[in-house]
Amino acid sequence: MFGHTAGAYTGALKNKKGLFEEANHGTIFLDEIGELNFELQAKLLRVIETGEFFKVGDSTPTKTDIRIIAATNRDLEKEIENGSFRRDLYYRLSVFQINLPPLRERIEDIEPLSRYYSQFFAEKTNKKIKPLSDAFIDKLKKHSWQGNIRELKNVIERCVILSSDGVLSIEALPVVFFDNTTDEALSFSMADVEKNHIRKILRRTQGNKMEAARLLNIGITTLYRKIEEYKIG
Repeated sequence: MFGHTAGAYTGALKNKKGLFEEANHGTIFLDEIGELNFELQAKLLRVIETGEFFKVGDSTPTKTDIRIIAATNRDLEKEIENGSFRRDLYYRLSVFQINLPPLRERIEDIEPLSRYYSQFFAEKTNKKIKPLSDAFIDKLKKHSWQGNIRELKNVIERCVILSSDGVLSIEALPVVFFDNTTDEALSFSMADVEKNHIRKILRRTQGNKMEAARLLNIGITTLYRKIEEYKIG
């Protein structure tokens, strides 16, 4: 994020700008800010408070004037209580908050998003895709969408790839759409639902954690943390 100077370490043959220098007088978007380790949180706080940072191998600070937009799917207030996120950084970042509800709470958005992504991937794969059927849309609306819009995007891409006649069929949907434990899952806590979902994805990827993390739309470190937290064997 901060760049380095020539000779700062083996292989650093020339000066390199970091993201904060490249974004000077502009905006930088920091996704999954809740995953940032404690050391980097302190450095980020310094940038926000002083408007300057040190490149690796440099003793002179570099100034920057940027607007920071950060996003996370974690409850940062709970992370503060757990000691994994700095309270001072949280207050610096949360000057203005936008709470985006999960896709399962925005059912009305599923249809337009699905139609958009079906056309997007149709162009990408050079296919002619027919309008989505009501039955297909209804099936999408009944899904829990633990991975939110990224999961929807992956599902539509999959269906477009598998389509041979221009129709996105219900049969092309992933196996999790045909799980009959929906009613049972309603009695579970959210932690139980998440744990079972991760297990299903890991079974689907035959234990490939990188692929599972991609399908779940979470970082690989987050997946390992949840596997350890839920004791998923």
